[in-house]
Amino acid sequence: MTPEPTRSVTSLADRANDDVGRALLTAAHRVLEEEGPFGLTVRRVAQAAGVSTMNVYSRFGGKDGLVEQLFVDGFARLGERIKDLPRTDDPLFDMRDCRAEYRRFALENPTYYAVMFDSVVPGWHPSPAAEAVAMAALASLASQVQRAIDAGQLQATDAHSVAISLWATSHGLITLEMKTVHEERFDWPAVYDETLERLLTGFRTAPAAGDYGRLGE
Repeated sequence: MTPEPTRSVTSLADRANDDVGRALLTAAHRVLEEEGPFGLTVRRVAQAAGVSTMNVYSRFGGKDGLVEQLFVDGFARLGERIKDLPRTDDPLFDMRDCRAEYRRFALENPTYYAVMFDSVVPGWHPSPAAEAVAMAALASLASQVQRAIDAGQLQATDAHSVAISLWATSHGLITLEMKTVHEERFDWPAVYDETLERLLTGFRTAPAAGDYGRLGE
């Protein structure tokens, strides 16, 4: 991560941090939620916010910059919620608390979640600066994994790899839950907790010699 991307994200956030900027972000969120990605145009967002289109360009540089700020804002909101969780002297308990909060955030903020993870806006891709914000969230999870390793609750291994496995599994389950039409057929909270608990159980036990070589058989 280089200093320049960090400054770019900060500069973008600063330009959006006034009444008009916040109104535009709120309007963009509402338009995306109610009208879908193809309804998200500079003109429509400006109209929903009750301002001129020039305000979108002056604060965000256009539609892509507006979506980028939604992306950054989503990760910032998720990060704040995770940071506000109480920390105990049991790292695994804290990781379980974290995964429950992650699921709550996704289900309570489906529009943010779609921008953050589902490439919901056609043609838009996060800049390196925005990707650095997302990777900071992964680093935060990796630090929790490292706490559990240091406490002897997980096998000594690469915390970053374990964090990716946990994040990918969480995201897959949540995405299925959000996109399942007959969600009442599944006890999603139980599926979520049991799957991640079994994954953690696997990381508590060191693989036997040669196990990795047999995975592809």
